[in-house]
Amino acid sequence: MTAPDTPDAPKSPGTPDGPGRGAPDGAAPARPRRNRLDLEPDTVERDLVKLVLTVVELLRQLMERQALRRFDEGDLSEEQEERIGLTLMLLDDRMAELRDRYGLRPEDLNLDLGPLGPLLPRE
Repeated sequence: MTAPDTPDAPKSPGTPDGPGRGAPDGAAPARPRRNRLDLEPDTVERDLVKLVLTVVELLRQLMERQALRRFDEGDLSEEQEERIGLTLMLLDDRMAELRDRYGLRPEDLNLDLGPLGPLLPRE
């Protein structure tokens, strides 16, 4: 049975934090944790919004390219063209509102994929 963590409880040899913490006797002491995440609610929300908006922007651009291809091929009626155009414009406006609300710029949504380059094509 181990002693409870109280101010009077004896500390284990070689471990500054007392019983149950650090390395067992004879083993190398555990390294201190570094690079801890200091999560702030505002930062988490903004980062989540940034990720979601990045995915939505990628899908919006893909839909826009598909619509342009269909326009060029004549696959759509005039009503469908207007509806798609209006939908893409409204989506773009709503994205701009959300970016403004969270202090994001359009280029903030373009993730750097390292050697693969940016996620979104630069317009």
